[in-house]
Amino acid sequence: MRLTARSEYGLLALVEIAAGGESPRSARELSERWKIPAKFLEQLLAALKRAGVVRAVRGARGGYVLASPAAEISVLAVVEALEGPIAPSMCARESGGCVQSTHCAAGAVWGRVSDAVRDVLSSATLADLAGDQLRLDAVSPTDEER
Repeated sequence: MRLTARSEYGLLALVEIAAGGESPRSARELSERWKIPAKFLEQLLAALKRAGVVRAVRGARGGYVLASPAAEISVLAVVEALEGPIAPSMCARESGGCVQSTHCAAGAVWGRVSDAVRDVLSSATLADLAGDQLRLDAVSPTDEER
């Protein structure tokens, strides 16, 4: 299993949206803040919108807001919306992708790895990360101060 830039950038954008509360965040603002290529970010936001994680707000001060409270959106939900189901190997995939699964001792290990990754990702919410980000922003120098 490898998490790609889709998850990394998508999560950065969502943490920023969550930290903004009810104020919509534009794709341009998110792109500039986190140095995410604008076209790529637009693709990520479209996927997150299709998955029901964010909703678009139209207008001069429009942008994106979370579709649910930040405390109800897990990192696992974000990753799976952007990457698909999490599974570190064919053995651990829910679809039964491995023909050897009924007589392979390694399958149990891969199952535990998959469970551990899912547990970690499901234990953190956007509210948790937004709070952490706000604390980091309060003590970190801005680009202008560096």
